[in-house]
Amino acid sequence: MLLPPGMPQSLDYPHCTVGDILAGTAPRHPDRVALRDGEESLTFAELYDQALRLAQGLREHGVSPGDTVAVHQPNSLRFTLCYFGVLLAGAVVSPLSPLLPAAPLAEQLAEVSAVAVITHPAVAHVLAEARILAEARGLAGAGSQGSALRFAVEVPASHAAPGRPPGTVQGNIPLAELLTARPAPATPVGPDDLAHLSFTGGTTGRSKAVRILHRHAVANALQMGCWRGASLPRLDRSGRMYLEQVAAAVGPGTVPIGRSVLLSVAPMFHAMGLITQLLCTANATTVVVSGRFDPARYLAEAERWQVTHLAGSPALFHALLAAPGVHKADLSSVRQVSSGAAPLDSETMARLRGLLPQAEISEGYGLTEATMGLTGHPPEQPAAAPIGSVGVPVFDTVIEIRDPVTRAVLPTGEVGEVWARGPQIADGYHHHPELTAEQFVDGWLRTGDLGRSDRDGWLYLVGRAKDMLIHKGYNVYPAPLEDLLHRHPAVAVAAVVGAPDPAAGEIPVAHVMLRTGYAPSPELADELMAHVAAAVAPYQRVREIHFTAALPLSAAGKILKTELRRLHQAPGA
Repeated sequence: MLLPPGMPQSLDYPHCTVGDILAGTAPRHPDRVALRDGEESLTFAELYDQALRLAQGLREHGVSPGDTVAVHQPNSLRFTLCYFGVLLAGAVVSPLSPLLPAAPLAEQLAEVSAVAVITHPAVAHVLAEARILAEARGLAGAGSQGSALRFAVEVPASHAAPGRPPGTVQGNIPLAELLTARPAPATPVGPDDLAHLSFTGGTTGRSKAVRILHRHAVANALQMGCWRGASLPRLDRSGRMYLEQVAAAVGPGTVPIGRSVLLSVAPMFHAMGLITQLLCTANATTVVVSGRFDPARYLAEAERWQVTHLAGSPALFHALLAAPGVHKADLSSVRQVSSGAAPLDSETMARLRGLLPQAEISEGYGLTEATMGLTGHPPEQPAAAPIGSVGVPVFDTVIEIRDPVTRAVLPTGEVGEVWARGPQIADGYHHHPELTAEQFVDGWLRTGDLGRSDRDGWLYLVGRAKDMLIHKGYNVYPAPLEDLLHRHPAVAVAAVVGAPDPAAGEIPVAHVMLRTGYAPSPELADELMAHVAAAVAPYQRVREIHFTAALPLSAAGKILKTELRRLHQAPGA
């Protein structure tokens, strides 16, 4: 098993909860800035104090241990404050996408039986509509008489909502009112208590709430944070958790504890953003909240705050590399770049390495059902990670490649379904025992992703099981075809899906966004298809090219292939 040099084979996970991470960091780094949001900031001491005040304010409004409080707001300094405040009250956080329309928002509030929701002026009107819809439909837990949802808290507007007037929607409680409460000790909870009800991305169907216990969230934050940060968890005399630097593991790419600065643009309601804020709290990392991604602002903030860490999805890095002036920006402070949500094509990886030669650029793989992360690139390795790999299993994680039908473990190098086991594997789907039994089997998570492993344990993804297409009886995987398309100088982003064909069953078709300076044409389409055909077997050739100005994306930056496949369905199918 490949591990970061100087680190042990396994971590000793403390018997603690998510709130203990902030409780341990705040007294050790009280004056260190925890969060920057525009011109606002909070130190770790201020964050802990305000989170305790919010927790008490929630208690005074009737929130009890084990109740669910939804956090429905865009990225902001106050998202993290609200997240910790809910947990310190002994309640459960359910982070909801601020991009949801009213109808699915009402359904998700009902599914988690939220007793309260913390919203934002930019999206408060959608919440109000959702409550009306829920009451009209009689959805339990989301607005009908006697239901669970009793009140909404509204945070102040920030740069995340330009143009929105100050104030709150009628009937909503201002956050400032709850923060007037006197700070009180955190409500005791245990590692086996529920921490998150996090919804899946819905890229292959309806979103489902995943049950993540405190021990899952703590374990995954430590797995990912210690993996990249050359550190190990410890407990002080009061039982509070902190991280200790491992001198033997520190290398050129390591930023010491309390020195790193992350420019954050990943949605905080998503698994990647949610666990990243935990590992950043444990590492005493300053998080610069960038709000909705804008390449020019992103680069300006990276320079202004001398960020050491960049994180995002392939969609973000595609846009960043295409931004005017990207090569003129001073990014010399960056030491680590992390990409997740989907595999990064080899061409984009090469361009990032050219832009940031001083930084370690790594990929990881995970999913909400695994709290967040399963694999990563081990830092400080003498050789670069193999092209196309999404890393090796992080601490205490086992990956197996199994036959999708028989579930038998396949030999090294063969493509099959990715199964995973580790302390971060979640507790199943909330109120969905049948789906839980199907995906969570004897301590293993059946991910639904297809991949292969090499002799050294590096994992390579070839796509979702539902994305695989069958052409004349042959299995065709989208990822290798997309990687080939990305190597053509005209292609900015490409996505391959299967389209129905009466003779072949399915044919591979590509949806392509072009780089600046290239225009769609039949000649270019033929050139792209020939480019792929020169490197693959005949049954793998792309049969159609569809040029597009934009591809449908989830909030986490994943391409929504269900939407692309729908374009090729016959009317009424």
